[in-house]
Amino acid sequence: MDYDVIVIGAGIQGAAVAQAAAAEGYKVLVLEQFDQPALGTSCKSSKLIHGGLRYLETAQFALVKECLDERAFLLKNAPHLVHLVKFRIPVYKFTGRRPWKIFIGLCIYSLFSWKGFRRVPKKRWAALDGLKTKDLNAVFSYYDAQTDDAHLTRSVLASAEEMSCKTEYNATVIGASLKDQHCSLTYQQDDSSHQLTAAVIVNATGPWVDRVSASIGAGETQRDIDLVAGTHIEVEGEIKEGMYYVEAHDGRVVFVMPWKGRTMIGTTEAPYLGDPAKIEPLESEIEYLITVYNKYFERQLVKEEVINAWAGLRVLPVAKSSAFNRPRDTLMLTDREQAPRVVSLYGGKLTAHRHMAQDVLTLMRDSLPQDRTKIADTKNLKLPVVD
Repeated sequence: MDYDVIVIGAGIQGAAVAQAAAAEGYKVLVLEQFDQPALGTSCKSSKLIHGGLRYLETAQFALVKECLDERAFLLKNAPHLVHLVKFRIPVYKFTGRRPWKIFIGLCIYSLFSWKGFRRVPKKRWAALDGLKTKDLNAVFSYYDAQTDDAHLTRSVLASAEEMSCKTEYNATVIGASLKDQHCSLTYQQDDSSHQLTAAVIVNATGPWVDRVSASIGAGETQRDIDLVAGTHIEVEGEIKEGMYYVEAHDGRVVFVMPWKGRTMIGTTEAPYLGDPAKIEPLESEIEYLITVYNKYFERQLVKEEVINAWAGLRVLPVAKSSAFNRPRDTLMLTDREQAPRVVSLYGGKLTAHRHMAQDVLTLMRDSLPQDRTKIADTKNLKLPVVD
């Protein structure tokens, strides 16, 4: 065979699977439709490496603990990319989540992360970046982490390439045939068609996951999904006292955070039915974020102050519940239960990419050669510095 593992997609999930497989000594190829990594959802996230405090509300305790463990690994292995930042949670008379509820959540969060939290004294409220103090009951402060999502993806992929993983860009998968013991995959690149064989194909294409599954003859790995658009905006002027975790009128969480000398605000959650390559922020979503910001800060934004806006897509299982309340675990579907030849990844979190990749390797272990020599443990693998 040409490769042990072919990964389709060079976003954070694909890069992580490539790194994990290469670290185990497997021969790995990554195929990416664009001309560089992380041009899909992996450059359009909220730039956070966090446990997901709000997921405690929906009892996703295992996911929160997993993500906080992964945050610790990233702080150790990529200090040039992942940094602890103060988060502030203001609680007003009109806030749906009362101080006692946030206190309990932060107690659990602190137990999982070994990082404490505190209440900000009332005498310090005036220094909190123009946060409105009328009807303010309490302000909680705790730590989580921030990263450049696209930069992190490039670094993880570079780590895989240091262990002999190969990456091909501008590569469009045309189809595949699944044999009993291997796969044969065809892709197009620079007007040329190429055919390769591999033991396993990993479909890590984010919002394109079902389209790719259908093209490679692995329709049985498909799952009914919703694509959910998340919009962020940037405005001039950087907040100085950390990130703010505020509650929109519909109960969802919006972050107001410093970002490269500016202030970033996001995110929304709106259904999306179009082509993933054509996702754009809607005017209504931009207005929504401005309204949320203006509810909490003395500075009153107008639409003309928005200097940048972007939208990314989350992949969530179809359900009647709102996107906000749906599980964020990665769903892994295979073409068959024993010795799968195709693994398709649905959803996932930026923070948990390394753990997810290890789960993928466990899932496809019986399909892969048994005579490879392990190179590294990704728990202790320092990420390289890349541009």
